[in-house]
Amino acid sequence: MEENKMGIMPVNKLLISMSLPIMASMLVQALYNIVDSIFVAKLNENALTAVSMAFPIQNLMIAVGVGTAVGVNALLARSLGEKDFKKVNRIAENSVFLIGVSYLLFLIIGLFLAEIFYRSQTDITEIVTYGKDYLSICCCFSFGIFTQVMFERLLQATGKTIYTMVTQGVGAIVNLILDPIMIFGLLGFPKMGVAGAAAATVIGQIVAGILSVWLNHTKNYEVKINMRGFRPDMPVIGQIYKIGVPSIIMQAIGSVMTYGMNLILISFTSTATAVFGVYFKLQSFVFMPVFGLNNGVIPIIAYNYGAKKGVRVVQAIKLSIFYVVSILIVGFLIFQIAPTPLLLMFDASETMLSIGVPALRTISISFLVAGFCIACGSVFQALGCSIYSMFVSVARQLVVLLPAAYLLSRLGDVDYVWWAFPIAELMSLAMTVFFMIKIYREIISKIVHD
Repeated sequence: MEENKMGIMPVNKLLISMSLPIMASMLVQALYNIVDSIFVAKLNENALTAVSMAFPIQNLMIAVGVGTAVGVNALLARSLGEKDFKKVNRIAENSVFLIGVSYLLFLIIGLFLAEIFYRSQTDITEIVTYGKDYLSICCCFSFGIFTQVMFERLLQATGKTIYTMVTQGVGAIVNLILDPIMIFGLLGFPKMGVAGAAAATVIGQIVAGILSVWLNHTKNYEVKINMRGFRPDMPVIGQIYKIGVPSIIMQAIGSVMTYGMNLILISFTSTATAVFGVYFKLQSFVFMPVFGLNNGVIPIIAYNYGAKKGVRVVQAIKLSIFYVVSILIVGFLIFQIAPTPLLLMFDASETMLSIGVPALRTISISFLVAGFCIACGSVFQALGCSIYSMFVSVARQLVVLLPAAYLLSRLGDVDYVWWAFPIAELMSLAMTVFFMIKIYREIISKIVHD
């Protein structure tokens, strides 16, 4: 087979061509996440709080799906660089098996644990009722998002990122159209409220998942999936999770952090918890393009590492850091200049504004440091050193952020709690610089002149 474009196209052009479609599709994803909450907020503040409090489980779902897919993406791209096409197909076939395993886990959560999860955070009956309905639907029909994420990563691993823009865009549009219809009972549909928001979400994910499977079958000629007579290949699965597990843990830690923050914030008022949920919706509009860029750069670095093209690896790293840092500086400026208009999109009350404006301005200070750390984390994943990203994430969110937030909460003013985020990010920067120097000396420098 001829050389893949990841090994020959100018790196800047390659990074832009691979990342822009993913960034665009993730911006659409972020948009429909925000719109979803905007519609829910029109029901009442408890509905918004219930959806916000579902984030730890939803984030865990994404952690398992994306983390597994990160392992598949990096391993498959590296195998392409090494021209090991039989292994490429084995990786893809085992990734299909892992979709089913992941879905079964969250089906159990949706059937048996949704109400328990909410009652562990609050005793407000309306929030628990809304939350149980919302989370049960999201978990029991999560096969859509697992299928979508995995098959999109198969396309990304071979450089066909334009198709992921199509799948995510279609899924998001379906969700956006169905949201008001199913929440408010338009066009003859019954009024489902919060459950309608969940139903619109999973339908969009299922549509995107089906489309991503079809595009892989018809467009991704470098990957052949044949499940006839399939048996799980444990060595391949082990390699996938060697890269993927640190990513899963790293993202799952976000669920622990969010759950802990919800407990801290609700001790002040449920409005503070709603503000925290709104912040995560808003920051996704900044971070989703960053993650899209990272998804584009991981296969580029992994491919050229496998092909022993060290100069291209270094170029990709430098460019990704520059672009990620630039995006987050813009995000910081938006949060500093316009926190009130951002919050008013969610029908914010005066109380929510009084809590939310200082929250957005304080937390966004961490954006100035986070860009470098996120970009380097993708380098760690692409080079098979995801464990470093995991160490940084554990230290930032569990060792520093949550304890700092708890201690600051003891001062009796919720405004102090938000400073835990910039504090934690400074520690993250120190660790990231240390690991980046280490990985350059041990891995990158050895191939840079090849």
